Amino acid sequence: MKLFPQSFQSLEQALSNATLKQRVHSANIANVDTPNYKSKQVSFKSTLNDAINNQSMSSYKTNAKHISFSSESSNFNPTIKENKSTQFNPNGNNVDMDYEMAELAKNQLWYNAVTERVNGKFNSLRTVINDGR
Repeated sequence: MKLFPQSFQSLEQALSNATLKQRVHSANIANVDTPNYKSKQVSFKSTLNDAINNQSMSSYKTNAKHISFSSESSNFNPTIKENKSTQFNPNGNNVDMDYEMAELAKNQLWYNAVTERVNGKFNSLRTVINDGR
């Protein structure tokens, strides 16, 4: 018997991924003046596609476009990719400060939302443990 349901593992993974994105965007901002620095991005798309294609158990879907659920723990390990396609500065650096700041803010909102959800789960457990008080 597991102490915590699958949703806790999913929330933990979401927090880990948000932390990784925060580190990558922070590194990009820190290197905004570094010559020949190429910005990096966290990519979930290929990992998500692999997870969808490699599921061992299918679920009932009302639409073919719905994502199947798996009884196994979904462990998405995102990859960090270097953006070599653009160049914003004459020194070879391609960090777009406006984009990085916007992504940092968006990621912070996501992190806060997931944290609130985790807090809600723990508050529910606390209520159950205290017999509804």
